[in-house]
Amino acid sequence: MRRLPPLNALRSFEAGARSLSFTEAAKELNVTQAAVSHQVKSLEEQLGFKLFHRLTRKLLLTEEGQQLLPVVSESFDRIAATILDLQRGGDDTNLSVSLTPTFSSKWLVKRLERFWKQNPEIDLRLHHSLQLVDFIADEIDVAIRAGDGRWPGVTAEFLIGVDMVPVCSPALLEGPHPLRTPSDLKHHDLLHEDNHEDWVSWLTLAGVTDVDPHRGTIIDDSSVMIEAVAGGRGVALGRITLIGDDLAAGRLVRPFDLSLESSVGYYLVMPPEAGKKAKVQAFREFLMAEAATARTSGRANPAGKAGVSE
Repeated sequence: MRRLPPLNALRSFEAGARSLSFTEAAKELNVTQAAVSHQVKSLEEQLGFKLFHRLTRKLLLTEEGQQLLPVVSESFDRIAATILDLQRGGDDTNLSVSLTPTFSSKWLVKRLERFWKQNPEIDLRLHHSLQLVDFIADEIDVAIRAGDGRWPGVTAEFLIGVDMVPVCSPALLEGPHPLRTPSDLKHHDLLHEDNHEDWVSWLTLAGVTDVDPHRGTIIDDSSVMIEAVAGGRGVALGRITLIGDDLAAGRLVRPFDLSLESSVGYYLVMPPEAGKKAKVQAFREFLMAEAATARTSGRANPAGKAGVSE
């Protein structure tokens, strides 16, 4: 006989531990904050040890709580995933993938023909989003996201890096202020994605002190920024992973060879149990092979016009 605490008590603990807030847990479970607090207190009494340090205006997990949380969370996830599979009738032909629009259009879509030829029985469902994935609630099998690979409660396998290089329209290599050295950037608009820190880092790496990295336009969408650069709007730091076709077609050029190494990369992310499914294994094998080819191709491609050596 398994000696387990009541399910409601475990749910209250798990929700409170994830948010470190009984108030947020109550909203999630659609009960009162007092009910969550009572369930957790009863659970602690039954277990014989504390799960939370109750400090002024905040909660912290005890050592025991930290050990229990991943076990309970994974168990709930497995139960929910199994029920979802049963409701789907054990369908192993539909594969739902969550990914960002730019990675999809600039990297994945052009490679999918090979996946379809290798796996004609699998129907892909591509869900484009910039938000974090709730695999259970959103009915997602796997996701592709950029980050450091450290996300709690999931497995993450590295696919490809996101090193950045300056890119511009070929027209900017000529004209009244041609790009010959990094200092020539002071005559052109710098384009930024989200913030100015990437240009700060690249200019520091290049040893340039007479270019202000904080000026220029911020565009929070990689695809839009690439189009702006191709149209001659300015110079941006493009992700090598996403601009290969534009470089090959001559829409973009690299005025300088120096690349900014990134601490993040694109990862294949999924719940721990998802990797056992045949359709997920097939998609993973396809992605890993394509990523390996892309990494090799990236090292072999010429950098473009040299201004600073790598």
